[in-house]
Amino acid sequence: MDLPVADPGTERGEGPLLQCPYCDSEAMHKLAQLLLPGLAAVCVDGTTGDLFRKPSVVAVDLRKEMVDYIVQRSETFIADALIESEANQAPENEMPEDPFEIVSIFMDDFSSTKRNIIGHVSGWLLSDSREDKIDDFVQEMEMTKFWPLDRREAIAEVLLKNVDIKTKFHCPEKYENEERLADHKEQCSFRPVTCPNDGCRAKVSVRCMEDHDAACPFKVLQCEQNCEKRLLRRDMDRHCVTVCSMRPMKCPFGCDSSFPERDLEKHCLEFLQAHLLKVLKVIHKKGHSEEELKGLAQKLEKYDEHGKLAKALDARPLTNVVKDLEAKMKGESSS
Repeated sequence: MDLPVADPGTERGEGPLLQCPYCDSEAMHKLAQLLLPGLAAVCVDGTTGDLFRKPSVVAVDLRKEMVDYIVQRSETFIADALIESEANQAPENEMPEDPFEIVSIFMDDFSSTKRNIIGHVSGWLLSDSREDKIDDFVQEMEMTKFWPLDRREAIAEVLLKNVDIKTKFHCPEKYENEERLADHKEQCSFRPVTCPNDGCRAKVSVRCMEDHDAACPFKVLQCEQNCEKRLLRRDMDRHCVTVCSMRPMKCPFGCDSSFPERDLEKHCLEFLQAHLLKVLKVIHKKGHSEEELKGLAQKLEKYDEHGKLAKALDARPLTNVVKDLEAKMKGESSS
């Protein structure tokens, strides 16, 4: 495992260098999201089977203990990783480098120290009932705003900077004075910026803005099916499935054609004879040959002065129009 080079200090010996404070805001947010389920697991495992204590009763104390524990572990992580690396040369014994995995290990280690007798039983740890209780308590804490996201993000920022060995998620730059640091912060790729898409309030590091924009639900896009509409990415699926004029559809008369919904009238006009033949075969199930039905279809189309046949966009209305026209034709021939 590659370890960070030790800080050489200032060249002029004028005191400690000033660290750039910026880090990957989305990584920080993701790490903050781990803390609430982690706390819920500790509270549930520590009170399972206890008739006098519920997770909410112990949450305040366990939150403080957990934060103190994981922050302290993070502060010594690099030194511990160096010692572990020297002691275990085998690749499979290397310490993890992913900050989210590292913090998850910290929380699991803390949780194991707080489990009661039932909480240590392997059957309980793997049970659906445990997962359900953890999920329920997470929702309860979110509803009561027990541990607001901004407070968790402040802790997550500290954790991220402490365990990010490869400096993939925070800026490693250091400077001799405030002026040089300020110049760097204006150009730092980790500096936070607000998403420019109207309605989105996300703050993202500059280096992550392209990825965020590619998934932002508030990004206005051209319809994926190339209709004339422009709409939010979050509304795209519903639009394409329900109201888009270009959504693909099968012919309602059962022919093999597939076309955009807006071309339904054009299709019905173009394949009117084929559709008429299908309807006539249903109406006149016996006593008429294929050629007779084709001839009848041609007569119906000529007799249809108002174009009602072509305007029927489904089998049922077309059947009704055909029956009406046949009745009129029969009445005129009788008279």
